[in-house]
Amino acid sequence: MKLQRMNRRALTLGALAVSGALALTACGSDDTGEKTGNGNASTQAAGDIKCDDAKGQLLADGSSAQKNAIDAWVKQFSAACGVQINYKGGGSGAGVTAFTQGQVAFAGSDSALDPEEIAASKKVCSGGQGIDLPMVGGPIAVAFNVPGVEDLVLDAPTLAKIFDSKITNWNDPAIKKLNPEAKLPDLKIQAFHRSDESGTTDNFTKYLIAATPENWKYEGGKAWQAKGGQAASGSSGVAQQVKQTSGAIGYMELSYAKGMGVVAIDTGAAAPVKASSDGATKAIADAKVVGTGKDLALEINYKTKAEGAYPITLVTYEIVCDKGNKADTLPATKAFLRYIASEDGQSVLAQNDYAPIPADIIAKVRTTIEEMS
Repeated sequence: MKLQRMNRRALTLGALAVSGALALTACGSDDTGEKTGNGNASTQAAGDIKCDDAKGQLLADGSSAQKNAIDAWVKQFSAACGVQINYKGGGSGAGVTAFTQGQVAFAGSDSALDPEEIAASKKVCSGGQGIDLPMVGGPIAVAFNVPGVEDLVLDAPTLAKIFDSKITNWNDPAIKKLNPEAKLPDLKIQAFHRSDESGTTDNFTKYLIAATPENWKYEGGKAWQAKGGQAASGSSGVAQQVKQTSGAIGYMELSYAKGMGVVAIDTGAAAPVKASSDGATKAIADAKVVGTGKDLALEINYKTKAEGAYPITLVTYEIVCDKGNKADTLPATKAFLRYIASEDGQSVLAQNDYAPIPADIIAKVRTTIEEMS
């Protein structure tokens, strides 16, 4: 009995110590808490983070759109569990390639795995395959830098013509018609797209294909296909170019668009819709699960006209093996995914301009994570 009391006291003191460390982190420290203990005593202090046997280091790569969310999650998870997570954010294409080559424990992708990628994943997922777990919702903001213009409305046909170099000046009649009150300058449009293979590009062009097929004749995919424009690497690269270039416009995940003008999309609803976490969640709620087995790939309705639903929305998937995960990284991978799919983890998203995954879908994600082996 005495030994039990001592153990209980040790756990209590451990929890208090980590509680203090987390309080310091919340006050702006960059320390991720990687030197905290094995996580058992810190579970209470970090909310619902359950560390189990998580240890060591995880390597991951992929979607740059979700990197701000991953960074926020890693800070909390590392403080609780002492696991280092190195997420490169090199783009969805790079992440999927790294995953199918067995270089990372998980990948982030704004596009679900295609049949060729699933086939390739079977070589690294012993007895299993790669599956898509929808974890982050995000509106793709169309940010602009036009002197003297604070509010801008565009529709799908006009956006398609801008990004296909068919509308090249900001005082074009098509833009004027949508913005009769705006003082649009006689200024060349500088349209920026992604230079790297990107799920953000894939989802942005899927919207154009669905909403205005007569004006967007390209087949879509992670690689940019339209003519003209200028390229930049990653969501951060596009954001930087738009911010510093007069006359610029570009697409990026909303959390990268801080401090810039953001286009409101005329969807045919009663009022144009600006990119927002709430608007993205409304759009994702209209999605269907089209994956089979444990795969939870979604099909988004890009043509939605629901009030307040923002149509240019992506879902970022965490890509993992359903079976055949490496034994040395499985506990930490499951613990991290369990945390980010939890209520606490999903609540972090809206605080960082992302959209939580709707309740019925995230419930399936949680079940699938527990079945990983």
